[in-house]
Amino acid sequence: MAETCLEELVVDRVFTRGFTITTAESCTGGLVAATLINISGASDVLDSGYITYSNEAKEKLLGVSHETLKKYGAVSEQTAVEMAQGAARAAEADVAISTTGIAGPGGGTREKPVGLVYIGCYIQGTVYTRKCNLPGERKEVREAAVKEALTLLLEHL
Repeated sequence: MAETCLEELVVDRVFTRGFTITTAESCTGGLVAATLINISGASDVLDSGYITYSNEAKEKLLGVSHETLKKYGAVSEQTAVEMAQGAARAAEADVAISTTGIAGPGGGTREKPVGLVYIGCYIQGTVYTRKCNLPGERKEVREAAVKEALTLLLEHL
């Protein structure tokens, strides 16, 4: 499936269901929202997105709990879930995609290596998650994370 098809399918499916969508992005830095905006008609479903690169921004803008960040870290399934829930709540959206991970080249550890990305996908109260270990340089990790996020969303819409 070509990348252009992926974002087109997402925008179309969100629109067809009468939903709105938002994003909460850390490691992708707005690339999920930018990818959706490539599609004409995205403004019918996407009202806002959040780039929450720091822990403080995750807490302040999305309501991610300080305890979650302290116990599990920013790069965790728990944080991805709270980011997606918080974005949906803040934007009053039906659907939210969150990304948090380590794009590299630095920042990785044995427990959390470069390329580790957690994706959260909130759809009307239910959150689905995916853990990815993505190969490549920083740019490739970020682009692959976008593709994984949009794929996860399509699987559950």
